[in-house]
Amino acid sequence: MTTDAHRLAQAFIAALSAGDLPDTLLTDDMQVWTTSSRQWGGGEAYQGGVRLLGALFPEGYRFTVHAVTAEDDRAVIEAEAEGRFGDGVLYTNTYVFIIRHRGGKIASVAEHFDPTPVREVFVPRMQAWLAARPGG
Repeated sequence: MTTDAHRLAQAFIAALSAGDLPDTLLTDDMQVWTTSSRQWGGGEAYQGGVRLLGALFPEGYRFTVHAVTAEDDRAVIEAEAEGRFGDGVLYTNTYVFIIRHRGGKIASVAEHFDPTPVREVFVPRMQAWLAARPGG
């Protein structure tokens, strides 16, 4: 059975893959926790991170969803993602997203992932990309 929570989870993954998480999917007070931040923060910073994914992976950062479990006001998404950096290096990671929703919009996201490839592959390339930008 497909519920509103399932549809919202699918829209969330599609937005991440597109590199653009629109305001229309989020509550005004949306909060985010990630493995790397280890704290709750606002949606604007998370939206910036999603746009960064779109910039770092010119061919896209694609998610393969293995399962979506939804109940009450939450959905849990188990997924893997991969993308190729501009320098050709393939980046992959596994994710578990816990999304809470309210009024048909995402109210919070807890994003769990393997920090090792982030530290060893993602961060150095992100830093190089940022440094190469004008004013970087």
